[in-house]
Amino acid sequence: MAETVQLVIVIRTLPGRGAEQVAAFERLAPVVRAEEGCLQYDMHRMSGDPDGFVLIERWASQEALDAHDATPHMVEADAASPAFRAGPAQVLRLAAEPLA
Repeated sequence: MAETVQLVIVIRTLPGRGAEQVAAFERLAPVVRAEEGCLQYDMHRMSGDPDGFVLIERWASQEALDAHDATPHMVEADAASPAFRAGPAQVLRLAAEPLA
């Protein structure tokens, strides 16, 4: 059985551009959630920070994540995000098993 992949992605937008990140996510989320192997795709705003976000992704396998990364909608989203993001997202990959 394939091991699930869990990611926590920290996103910072340029000052005052958080609404653009929200709009981009709202357009993208239904399409991504419909992808084969997508188990979770949720974004949260950082408390008290209108320009800080955390995206939580869970995928059924590395193959599902790789396929997601290569989809036309993700390639397009990645190309558009530098217009409102403060820099590259920080991607944290979690270990498969929780500690306790």
